[in-house]
Amino acid sequence: EAVAAGVDEDAVKRQARALAATPADTAYSLACHKARAVSRPGAVVIGADQILVCDGVWYDKPPTPEVARLHLLALRGRTHTLVTATVAVRDGVEVWRHLAVPSLTMRPFTDAFLASYLETEAAALLATVGAYRLEGLGIHLFESVEGEHSAILGLPVLPLLGFLRGVGIVPA
Repeated sequence: EAVAAGVDEDAVKRQARALAATPADTAYSLACHKARAVSRPGAVVIGADQILVCDGVWYDKPPTPEVARLHLLALRGRTHTLVTATVAVRDGVEVWRHLAVPSLTMRPFTDAFLASYLETEAAALLATVGAYRLEGLGIHLFESVEGEHSAILGLPVLPLLGFLRGVGIVPA
């Protein structure tokens, strides 16, 4: 079951930056806040979050198409990481955590390609950190991708399944 947590992510990130937290610590904090916000007695709740980092700059989901364009221009021809934190919480207590840090290099695409991409993907870009969907046309932005595909999409499935098998939630 997927449940929206209603966590004020901007507030968590502001506090993390004020404390000079790392992107990994911040992603873990966000994932924990989300999981605890919807935790129910006896249930194992999975929380996950992702922060895109390029040359020390953190990127959030773009609020407008123009910001999406600016993000893609900033990432063009450069390598960035997706700091992806996943936690499991039972009865409000963290019982498992995993960090994946896939690395992606955007190709030096043309302005004409960018214009076409932005027009085609439109509103979908605002729902993703980095303004791309690797599972869609966003794959055309890249020249190399390193890391587990599901981690890039936001939930490292293989480590999560290992945890779930270990605690008997899914069959071993």
